[in-house]
Amino acid sequence: MGETGDMDRLRLDTPPREVAIVMLSALGDAVHVLPVVTALKRAWPGTRITWVIQPVPHRLAVHHPDVDEFIIFRRRRGAGAWRSYAELRSALAGRRFDLVFNLQVYMKAGLITSMMPSDVKIGFDRKRARDLNWLFTTHRIPPRPLGHVQNAYFEFLEYAGVDPHPADWRITFSSGERAAQQAFFADIERPVCALVVGTSKPQKNWMPDRYARVIDALTHDHGVRCVLVGGPSAIEREAAAQINGLVRSPVIDALGDDVGRMMWLLDGADLVISPDTGPLHIARALERPVVGLYGYTNPKRYGPYRMFEDLVVDGYARDPDEHYEPTMEYRPDGMQRVTVDRVLEKVELALTRYAPHRRGAAG
Repeated sequence: MGETGDMDRLRLDTPPREVAIVMLSALGDAVHVLPVVTALKRAWPGTRITWVIQPVPHRLAVHHPDVDEFIIFRRRRGAGAWRSYAELRSALAGRRFDLVFNLQVYMKAGLITSMMPSDVKIGFDRKRARDLNWLFTTHRIPPRPLGHVQNAYFEFLEYAGVDPHPADWRITFSSGERAAQQAFFADIERPVCALVVGTSKPQKNWMPDRYARVIDALTHDHGVRCVLVGGPSAIEREAAAQINGLVRSPVIDALGDDVGRMMWLLDGADLVISPDTGPLHIARALERPVVGLYGYTNPKRYGPYRMFEDLVVDGYARDPDEHYEPTMEYRPDGMQRVTVDRVLEKVELALTRYAPHRRGAAG
């Protein structure tokens, strides 16, 4: 089907019958894979697509119409880790894939890729692959300078001769989720702002007192109802508790451990405010205006993809005139530069430029 190793493009005589994607964890990364799946099915409608994924991001992708099968990798730690791989091996018994796309760069994904029955396993080039991940692939996409992470995944499509554009995430909701969404928002007559209160990396998180000041301004100056959104982690619960203790306006605390619920909350919002985390990228995929709070990570690499870039609060730049490339460098002091005034300036822009949407209009 193609030569082994590094080359500019894979040569395919016919569309593959069976394709597997290895992308295991992190909601944000899983969001970036959704348009990859869409493009593959658009180019190869007869191809069966299997996605190896962990349970939490599976809840994000479960309704995607272009994924034919999910294989859930239930990761265990310590002495029980071998069971995770044994279960995967059992799930792969008797299977054969024409192509495997290894879209992650870590050892865990490399080990799983090595288990996938296929002669063609495509991964990142040696410079971008970590943990010797390139040893587990037979083909590697050509080296390129760092750019936006979404484009890095699109490089796999281009390598296979598939056009990634137009990018289409195809996030859909079940009838039950739509009913729950409509019930939640039914009594809220004002525009809604969903505020994502935290991430798994504390360095990315914004300060609770600044969230509280923004909530008060949204409520009193703009007539917006605010909803706190996030997961059940101790970091997020503590942030929500601090915000609730500081805010002078009514706020709805909607944190929880249901990814599907979090998605329809974001979909129902007229505006989202979020640091660099999975829900920000979900909001962008749903085309909901999102004010991105960036300081620790580089918005040119990790920002909302080709939409709502005008709403990014760039605390990553050390001064307004700094020119920087889309690198992986972290800046621990960056979130301090994300001030309340800068956020409210972007809120004004969002409310002016992007009209409130009609809830429940998507599929």
